[in-house]
Amino acid sequence: MRKSFVFIFIAFLSFKSLAQELPFVKEPVFQPGEVLKYKLKYGFITAAEGTLKVLNSDLKFDGKPTYRLSVDGETSGTFDVFYKIRDHYDSYIDKQDLKPYFYQENIREGSYRRTDKARFSQDDQKVVATKGTFKTPTSQTFDLVSSYYFARSLDVSKMKIGDMVKLNYFLSDEVSQLEIQYVGKEVIKTKIGKIRCLKFSPSIKPGRIFRKDSKLYLWITDDGNRVPVKAQVEILVGSVVMEIKSAEGLKYPLAIVK
Repeated sequence: MRKSFVFIFIAFLSFKSLAQELPFVKEPVFQPGEVLKYKLKYGFITAAEGTLKVLNSDLKFDGKPTYRLSVDGETSGTFDVFYKIRDHYDSYIDKQDLKPYFYQENIREGSYRRTDKARFSQDDQKVVATKGTFKTPTSQTFDLVSSYYFARSLDVSKMKIGDMVKLNYFLSDEVSQLEIQYVGKEVIKTKIGKIRCLKFSPSIKPGRIFRKDSKLYLWITDDGNRVPVKAQVEILVGSVVMEIKSAEGLKYPLAIVK
């Protein structure tokens, strides 16, 4: 169970790269002060909750200003009694091109503890992490947190059903890649109302969590915010659903169906 629920939670939010630079809109779709809260349900039980924040940062890297992206994940209810998780992630990204400079994670899962850091050198195509230096395939590589925010700012206006997008990310001392397929549009009922959404299907690596035939679906608001509001996937035993609980400090109005 180690890392399973928080890994799924972050994976739900992450577009994972093409050899060329991916196009993004002229300015971020998010802003400082944005706070998104989610719950992760295993069957009918809320297994974990997550909070994502966009913060202004006083830190500069290579002389450039940054945003601080902060993510907290923790188990809840019965899961918290038997296997307590308290994970925290920070990513410092460039305010202009949204690429990460620095990433750190503080993992507390049961009796397991780990603290990792990674410094991204995009021009040199490398990541200097706690356990060594890793070569990246392009000058556009992300950690899991920054990949989510960058993906939200991608220009998907010309995507057609069946089109794919990819994104490189660094995790667990390796650079990985995952294809995301655009499926279409749907209206999704959420805690904050019925929302017009774009639907995507990321590919899945079968293994410790997912079955060979597992399908992962992700719904993102069809508005300027591009906020994920729901995701669902079948795992080895049962299914997991992520649902949005609240959204504050959004840059644009939500695509709520009245």
